[in-house]
Amino acid sequence: MTLIEETVVPDGALPVEKLKAHLRLGTGFADDTVQDGVLVSFLRAAIASVEVRTGKALIERDFVLSVTEWRAPDVQVLPVAPAVVVSTMTLVDRLGARNDVAADAYWLERDAQQPRVRSVGCSLPSIPKDGAVDISFRAGFGPTWDDIPPDLAQAVMLLAAHYYEFRNETTLSEGCMPFGVTSLIERYRVMRLGGRTS
Repeated sequence: MTLIEETVVPDGALPVEKLKAHLRLGTGFADDTVQDGVLVSFLRAAIASVEVRTGKALIERDFVLSVTEWRAPDVQVLPVAPAVVVSTMTLVDRLGARNDVAADAYWLERDAQQPRVRSVGCSLPSIPKDGAVDISFRAGFGPTWDDIPPDLAQAVMLLAAHYYEFRNETTLSEGCMPFGVTSLIERYRVMRLGGRTS
């Protein structure tokens, strides 16, 4: 299984001004934007950290999941939630030839933790021998920062501020994820009880 992020969150969608306010950085100076690049990098790092721990895409973007075998004959779990739409499913043979699957052969089962692509009939199409299937989908809470649930947005702010405050720290004692962040994201984490997860 390979997951590729096709689009990235644009800098303009990141809450740089909110992070400045959270950090209580001075305003009204000629060089107000001098730290914007650093703040953007810490926001991106915090978003990535929260996303990987929760399995959620915070801001909507496009992904491609490539698998060589189905999870079950009639279902494939998507590794990122909340999934908004599956745009295409493409069979790829071992030589790279691509063949789109008809959109009416599958459907998206929305789920807050594990969205699934399901077959309309008895089974999903057969994956070519030594080939794969690429599933293109869009996932995220919405296109803007304001679409993110407030507790997850707060977790990102706390973590970005933590990265900023301890940016020169090289020991683990102060550089680990703060308790406030882990407690805010805990209810969004996927509980894994065993078995296959892809």
